[in-house]
Amino acid sequence: MARLEDLTLFEAVESIKNGEIEKEGLLETFLERIRRLNPEYGAYITLNEGAAFREGGDGTGGGSIEGAPIAVKDCICTKGIKTTCGSKILKEYVPPYDATVVSRIKAEGGSVIGKTNMDEFAMGSSTENSGFFICRNPWDRERVPGGSSGGSAVAVSARLALAALGSDTGGSVRCPASFCGIVAMKATYGLVSRYGLVAYANSLEQIGPMTRDVRDCALLLNVISCQDPKDCTTIPRGKEDYLACLGRDVKGLRIGVPREFFGEGTDPRVEREVWNGVHELEGFGAIWEEASLPSLKYALPAYYIIAMSEASSNLARFDGIRYGTREEDEGLNWEESFSKTRGMNFGTEVKRRIILGTFALSSGYYEEYYLKALKARTLIRKDFERLFKDFDVLVGPTMPTPAFRIGEKVEDPLEMYMSDIDTVSVNLAGIPAISVPCGFADGLPVGLQIMGPPLGEGKILTAAKKVEEGLGLNLRPPV
Repeated sequence: MARLEDLTLFEAVESIKNGEIEKEGLLETFLERIRRLNPEYGAYITLNEGAAFREGGDGTGGGSIEGAPIAVKDCICTKGIKTTCGSKILKEYVPPYDATVVSRIKAEGGSVIGKTNMDEFAMGSSTENSGFFICRNPWDRERVPGGSSGGSAVAVSARLALAALGSDTGGSVRCPASFCGIVAMKATYGLVSRYGLVAYANSLEQIGPMTRDVRDCALLLNVISCQDPKDCTTIPRGKEDYLACLGRDVKGLRIGVPREFFGEGTDPRVEREVWNGVHELEGFGAIWEEASLPSLKYALPAYYIIAMSEASSNLARFDGIRYGTREEDEGLNWEESFSKTRGMNFGTEVKRRIILGTFALSSGYYEEYYLKALKARTLIRKDFERLFKDFDVLVGPTMPTPAFRIGEKVEDPLEMYMSDIDTVSVNLAGIPAISVPCGFADGLPVGLQIMGPPLGEGKILTAAKKVEEGLGLNLRPPV
């Protein structure tokens, strides 16, 4: 048997059920690795060392992820465990309840091993904007892991958890999955409950699974997808078994490859590896054809106007009075206390987005910016609908480049925003997408993105599994 930390989620669960390993030993293996390696990687903000042994299951031992230690992004509420959102303003906040996805993990026998590092309030593409410490890519520790769910991706890639949860507002599970050589899915908007997710941009974000392979992704999606009475945006529908999709054939699968996803700024090495993935699907009998998504040119500006506007509204609640850190000073009135608390405890990127979002919503500019962004969003959604009449799935790069160096884009926010060009359109349209490793560029992982129509998770998991099987990549980072 492989070393415990090298087992996939599916393999570990099966080994526990068969009595081959004990869940306490599995959990201790990961806790020991976190204690030893987290100072080097910066993957976890909070380690749930004691409670992890007491959590999980209904006592029957029959949960679908029985005994699995799962890492959870630090913007997802966990009862009794600090949830900081990577921000100093919430550095001591302990939620009194679990997010629905966390409740479902526990009900199926899993446990929360810790809360992972992230860009503050999920605002970033590199996890350099964390309010505490940066996170490092296991493939090259001088490079970023991607963001904003960078800690979750590093935890999975570096064998510091069996699997993890992240949140995806504009690519925040897919970007770090691409940079760290793992699999991650952003599901159809409404398939996974957002109850207990600290909101950044409500109309865009979804919690998603981050795993070592496609089978684990399907298994964890089975666990967390549900209609939730606590979240009115969840979709009323029957339960689907995503594991059952993995053995399906892709012969005759119609693949569209939008040329706009290979535009200016796309690294030729990334383009080469993505086409290798497309040709693997072709070898299994799929049919590909070049396509066009002309509205993609509007995606990035529309996304950032909408996301920043929603963030401006959502983050108004963090005042240090109702909850969170409060900067005390004798003689301050409410307005001064509010300003001082937010000024001292929000990071630069969060302040930037609040200011820009407030401006976009302000009187005289609402129609000029926010309303136009909503109209562009409609164009993008209709463009995807048009393409899905002709194609079963769409394929392109997850990120236009491999992981960049730490500090390389910090001084130029616009350059950092441009790195999201291939991911944000999926969130604007509310459709599902998965990032699956498809190769390497000078030793750094490259991700292939497969997009599907609403509720098309089964199709994209089927295609992703074939890419994974055909390429057979070794995705363990160098020691």
